[in-house]
Amino acid sequence: MRILIAEDDSILADGLSRSLRGDGYVVDVVHDGSAADSALQLQSFDLLILDLGLPLMPGLGVLRLLRQRNSQIPVLILTAADAVEQRVQGLDLGADDYMAKPFALSELEARVRALTRRSAGASTTVLQHKQLTFDLNGRIACIHGQPLELSARETTLLEIFLSRCGRMISKNQFVDLLCEWGEEVTTNAIEVYIHRLRKKLEPSGARIVTVRGLGYCLEPETRGNTLAA
Repeated sequence: MRILIAEDDSILADGLSRSLRGDGYVVDVVHDGSAADSALQLQSFDLLILDLGLPLMPGLGVLRLLRQRNSQIPVLILTAADAVEQRVQGLDLGADDYMAKPFALSELEARVRALTRRSAGASTTVLQHKQLTFDLNGRIACIHGQPLELSARETTLLEIFLSRCGRMISKNQFVDLLCEWGEEVTTNAIEVYIHRLRKKLEPSGARIVTVRGLGYCLEPETRGNTLAA
């Protein structure tokens, strides 16, 4: 999951990005509305965290242009505690949720999980594939009920495979999904990560299939992926 944070307070933006990266999200940060609008036109994101008090272009302007382009990306707006009118305007323009500053980081993380889960089309919090389960909230994978030790990269790869089960994903797509701006990850590194993940998934019966020249896919079950309650 790739998140764009548009926040002019560099300390708050840094704290949010550190926390969300710790949860396994790919996070990019901009500090003004013009940069946010440009980023949203050039890159695909799974969630926008948008401060309404941005310089150069106000957050409401960014949101208005985003929805005029018919983008359905979930938007979580950040406002001052007394900015009721701004919150109403933001929701009317198509924001999905809001938080008033100051806020508890744990609550923001929970709202992020709910919005990204909704945008991915998951109605429950646990994905199941053969003997493998993946908790979307805790980002914990288990085989036969036993936790699977995965690195942050491997966890993100697994989430990508499960959310796109049966669909081909190229190495370049993995690079786009895994890397933040300015971060270098080669296609050779992607091969290494997938090789390690494939080995760890073997006991579950889940198979990552390589299609030479095209990419990789998680082999679907004949009855398809299921969601555990």
